[in-house]
Amino acid sequence: MNSLRIRIALVLVISIVAVVGLATSATIFVIGPREPEKFAQPTALQIRMLIPLFESLQSNTSHPAGLLDAPTEGAQRELTTQILQKTLRDKGLYNRVVVTKPADRDLAAVSVELPSHRWFELPIPDEPHFGAPWFALGSWISLIITGAVAIALAVAHWVARPLALLEGVAGTISQSGQMAVLPETGPAEVKATARALNRLTANLKAAMESRMRLVAAAGHDLRTPITRMRIRAEFLPDQEQSAWFRDLDELRRIADSSIQLVHEEVGGKSDESVRFDKLTETAVEELAATGLTIELVDSTPALIRAAPLAITRVLRNVLTNAATHGKGCKVFVEARQDWAIVVIEDNGPGIPAAVIDRVFEPFFRIDPARQQPIPGAGLGLAIAKEIVGRHGGEIILTNRASGGLRQEIRFPRCLEQQSQAVGRMFTDAA
Repeated sequence: MNSLRIRIALVLVISIVAVVGLATSATIFVIGPREPEKFAQPTALQIRMLIPLFESLQSNTSHPAGLLDAPTEGAQRELTTQILQKTLRDKGLYNRVVVTKPADRDLAAVSVELPSHRWFELPIPDEPHFGAPWFALGSWISLIITGAVAIALAVAHWVARPLALLEGVAGTISQSGQMAVLPETGPAEVKATARALNRLTANLKAAMESRMRLVAAAGHDLRTPITRMRIRAEFLPDQEQSAWFRDLDELRRIADSSIQLVHEEVGGKSDESVRFDKLTETAVEELAATGLTIELVDSTPALIRAAPLAITRVLRNVLTNAATHGKGCKVFVEARQDWAIVVIEDNGPGIPAAVIDRVFEPFFRIDPARQQPIPGAGLGLAIAKEIVGRHGGEIILTNRASGGLRQEIRFPRCLEQQSQAVGRMFTDAA
């Protein structure tokens, strides 16, 4: 019911059926129902006029023409016979009548018995149908509804066709927010819509490029004053140097991370088939060698299509964040149907539910008023999410019931190449 096409079609169907229903009701009211008694009255009148005539002919002629020895053969109309018989009795005639439908005729016939047990036949030009009137009305309305639905769907599709252009454009929006250029063809309204969307795409692209250039330039230009300040800090007393150097190192990390984030957003990726489990094992070993508390508990072979350097950067950022803020972590590599997943469980305090959706924002801190004792620019998770999104994956953060944070990094698996890789692995082992 949320579809505009369905709503337009439904309005048209209701309108058409309502108009036809009112017209049908008015026609029935004006013409009136065709009751069986209306058929029986004129037929009984004819029979009443013909009975004396045939009785007179029979008294003057031994074998008058037109008289039969038995009722006309054919399929009997019992209900019509009963109605006609009752109508004759109401008029004081007790002659027996039989209504039949001969197979070789188009019209039904009524046979009337005379006192001499001879019969004469009278055709019925307008025999009533005793089917249920609601069945006929229902069939008529069903036919109207079928036609109305077909017409309404065609009209709704034609009316909503320009809006389908918006739906198509929404499906072409890339991870960076860029939209495909649309052909400016078709009706005037469609061309105007396509032209406006193309202008929007161009303006959005220019704004994003301007933002990227601004961030990259700011990060690059910060390096020079940071270097000068570091040189000057070397001439400060020893008790002040450590604080200055710590702040300058944080500024340098922020500048470098900003430039790196720009490169990840505007740079293309060179994908290839890589073993997600092997990249994870390598990242865990390298970080554990630096003194971080990281343990690889389980690893299942999983093949993904991605840029190895970019995925390695994701793993390092997320694992470093979990090991430092989470006081150590355990890592699991799993292969579930269409996904290759790295699960990271740490031993930290977790993240408040009110801000857990904001941790991927650049420079976000859970408690901005608190001095951050752990070095970092606050861009690690933002860069990781950007890379994962560009590869069709996702990062999911949840607080564990037993305490700590659970992070899942998901990438689509290469299922066909996965079986080939496993086969080669067994061949190499043999």
